[in-house]
Amino acid sequence: MSYVGPDFDPPQPRRFRRAPLTVALAALVPGALLGWLVYEAVGAPGGGGGSDKAAGGTTSASASKKSSASSSSAGGSGSPAASATDDGEKPGTSSSTPASPTSGPAASGPLRGKVVVIDPGHNSGNFQHTADINRKVNIGTNWKECDTTGTSTNAGYTEARFTLDVARRLRTILQKEGATVKFTQDGDRSWGPCVDERARIGNRAHADAVVSIHADGSATGNRGFHVILPGVVHGGAADTRPIVASSRDLGERIAGNFVRVTGSAPSNYVGDGTGLVTREDLGGLNLSTVPKVFIECANMRDSKDAARVTSGEWRQKAARGISEGIVSFLRG
Repeated sequence: MSYVGPDFDPPQPRRFRRAPLTVALAALVPGALLGWLVYEAVGAPGGGGGSDKAAGGTTSASASKKSSASSSSAGGSGSPAASATDDGEKPGTSSSTPASPTSGPAASGPLRGKVVVIDPGHNSGNFQHTADINRKVNIGTNWKECDTTGTSTNAGYTEARFTLDVARRLRTILQKEGATVKFTQDGDRSWGPCVDERARIGNRAHADAVVSIHADGSATGNRGFHVILPGVVHGGAADTRPIVASSRDLGERIAGNFVRVTGSAPSNYVGDGTGLVTREDLGGLNLSTVPKVFIECANMRDSKDAARVTSGEWRQKAARGISEGIVSFLRG
């Protein structure tokens, strides 16, 4: 599905490929498109233009991602660097400090008994721990850097700050639904954790769903969100075969609800307009034994997408769109 509107340029012509249109997305397209067009016509609070981060082979180089422990404001500090969401996640403690994922109390509700692990991509402290995050870890079939700093807007609002803010908003929503929510890090680690540890946190929690939150650092003009799904990987310590189908279901439901709630269009530079991308090179997915996806909520390097991610109102919509996808998945 493709989206065009007064504030969104159509994707560049490309060779036609059959895209995996799903029931979840197809059912939401008409209403979501209408809502998006109205949204763009009226103007998005805090900035316009829907977007998300690139998931395919166009990830940008490691950039400044800082997650301010309590920040929901737009402005930000941090050392911006052009980076891709890659597989890096939020900052954590040194490898000598065991991860202590944070969790919140579950309330009574339809998701009582369900465990959701939220993985805020990257860590604000990664900038001060380059040696730690650059060391290689085993991602199952290969070796990759422990983490990256993440990207940022041109004004310096970091991906790490964005992801932690959205993650905390998402936790609040899911806890009200009765879910037990655990974080891979909650601004309580000096750097990391590494991507392999992030996967282990979800596995050890026996999570019913894991979502890794990111934002892309692609070229200006590249806009929209995309959800990254695990491909079939079987080798070494990695075997995604048992979770490929369930992860796709989770990803499709998140993509459909994200369109509807945020008004953002699927990426115009990866995914052929579906908002879905499959990858086999991310340790956070390769090492997962439970249903897991990444979401690139927007391209922080595009001014229109940057206006969205720096809006607290839009971040709340992003959290709600992701949560409704998770709820739909867990309730079947």
